[in-house]
Amino acid sequence: MMRVGLAMLQGARHEHEEAILSIARDLNHDVEVIQLRKGEDVDSTIQGLILPGGESTTMRIASRSEGLLDAIYNWMNEHPNRPVLGTCAGAILLAMPSNDRTPYINVNISRNAWGRQRQSFEADIEVEMERLETSGVSIQRTPDAFGHTPLVVGDVDGQEGEDAFPGVFIRAPRFESDGLECEVIARLGDEIVGVRDGSKCAVTFHPELTNDRRFHAWLLNEIAALSPTD
Repeated sequence: MMRVGLAMLQGARHEHEEAILSIARDLNHDVEVIQLRKGEDVDSTIQGLILPGGESTTMRIASRSEGLLDAIYNWMNEHPNRPVLGTCAGAILLAMPSNDRTPYINVNISRNAWGRQRQSFEADIEVEMERLETSGVSIQRTPDAFGHTPLVVGDVDGQEGEDAFPGVFIRAPRFESDGLECEVIARLGDEIVGVRDGSKCAVTFHPELTNDRRFHAWLLNEIAALSPTD
């Protein structure tokens, strides 16, 4: 049983859970998603983690009373080989951690650099990950204890390129090419929109809002490749 921690701070959290459970079914992985709401929810049994989008300052403030973000950073320090997927604001939290911590990805990032909410957009992007043959069907789940169910997302038919990824950018941050010391894995034209630094993957768009599950598959495959001592 793989245990994936999902930071329930803000953003499309339930869509991330839907994406993980859907791709787990296609990859024949047995996965439990652990909703992380308090620092005490973060423990050594968690093998991989998702930091969703939202507003990074709000996420930092919201985590203070229960110590969630500090617990997540401590977990990353204690288990440096375990994979983390950060999307949009989650990428900011990896590149600009709080309390003078060393960044978890070696890239500079600018908040809301694409503009305000009305400048949000969708565009095909190039991703250095193999596109998977999956069912493309989401798991239908009943509302959770808080009445939340995932949004219904569209399929990816009609993309311009066979391997293009449907990028959804919502008040997106921007990676800066100056000082970049990690692998570039996604581009929008000449713009860097996805990076990988060892076990950490960060993107400025929202892969959970599409049925293309490549990034969630990466997280599960990285967990599957962990050694017993990781």
